[in-house]
Amino acid sequence: MNRRLRLALILTVAALVVQACGGAAQTTGPAASEAASGSPSAPPAAPVTLTLWHNYGTEANAVATENLVKAFQAIHPEITINVVSQPADNYFDLLQAAAISKTGPDLATMWTGLFDLKYKSYLEPLNDLVPLDELKKLKGIEYSSLNFNPDDGVLVVPLEVQFYNGFYNKQLFQQAGLDPNKFPTTWDELFAASEKLKAAGITPFVYGTGGQALGGGFYPWYDVSYLMMEWSPQDWKKLYTGELAWTDPAVKAQFQKWVSLFQKGYTNQDVLTNSDSIAQFEAGKAAMTLEGTWQIAEFQQKMGDNVGVFLPPFVNRPLQGVVEYSGDGFSMTTYSQHKPEAAAFLAYLASDAAQKVVADSGLIPAKEGFSTDSRMAKDLLAYAADKGFTRYPMIDNVIQPEVSDAGTKVLNAAFGGAMSVDEALKNMQDTLMQLPADRRGDTYK
Repeated sequence: MNRRLRLALILTVAALVVQACGGAAQTTGPAASEAASGSPSAPPAAPVTLTLWHNYGTEANAVATENLVKAFQAIHPEITINVVSQPADNYFDLLQAAAISKTGPDLATMWTGLFDLKYKSYLEPLNDLVPLDELKKLKGIEYSSLNFNPDDGVLVVPLEVQFYNGFYNKQLFQQAGLDPNKFPTTWDELFAASEKLKAAGITPFVYGTGGQALGGGFYPWYDVSYLMMEWSPQDWKKLYTGELAWTDPAVKAQFQKWVSLFQKGYTNQDVLTNSDSIAQFEAGKAAMTLEGTWQIAEFQQKMGDNVGVFLPPFVNRPLQGVVEYSGDGFSMTTYSQHKPEAAAFLAYLASDAAQKVVADSGLIPAKEGFSTDSRMAKDLLAYAADKGFTRYPMIDNVIQPEVSDAGTKVLNAAFGGAMSVDEALKNMQDTLMQLPADRRGDTYK
């Protein structure tokens, strides 16, 4: 496809996006000049095939991806998108290897925050390809951008608003004599509730590989995000700079309480090897599990009104924080041979029409002004919107990926009794301090 046709395609998509929002297209550059001069419209583009990688498995995000691709292809029959599901546990390794050889996809699922900055060398900044004013309407777009500033370059178009949260079985709570409409808000209340569940012969928590299967064991960062709500979101940057050490006594105390869930028998005892936690929770084998909004659609389908959402009360005073964050989305690779067509899909993703597809797929749309019909998603949205809870990002997205990777391994081991909390936190702190000084400074890199 020649340059003129490529620019025409970008212009057409930009116009469609803005028109869908009730405005007029704003254009600049060569394509805008051609449009203003009244040049004849370009002939139909030649067929193009794109490849899109994701690491969603079979969860709601995978369903949304397939639905978005189908809806986009209906608008652009000249563009075919081959969707490839890659294994979650080594997805980023595969993506990085493919980038080195330039044999990877045109479009790829990418986590936001420091993850997209880590891989920015092969992610195409989108500001000259997708209307920036539309991208800025997406919640959390700053965490998808260079220097956490959209004007410096957006690297990821968010797919949805995500929460880290828990799910609980209301019937099992009632069997244990607990009020299913009054969830614990502190460590002490949680321990008391867990003891009642255990006394009734009910396993309080089930841990395992979960819905995203992000590693060989459970993913600890859902928990850690709430453990660290003893500190403000602003203070979390001290974990990045090292001002607040992972080995700090106050941090250690939080992790010791967390590990005691396993030690007190409030969890399944095969936390390091269990690969069936989702099915076990759905079957009523445990009262609670920790996941995120990607599991809402399946749990609603399998458990109906018997399942509810909660925020892990891993704090000493009543919990007042919630993880509400645009945690992932889609990026374009720098080596894509079809950037205008890939940009067309990303522009569609930011459109009003796409937000409806996202909502209908069981996710929470990222665009301002769009909501969801999901009962549990509405319950989660109400924490910040109606109850005044402080919004936190996902902690694994705002600490160095090397520290996050180390923590995924050692925190599992500490929780399951294979390593002490001291050893695990020292490993994470050592990993942080081994990074170059400019990776621990005031600017996120």
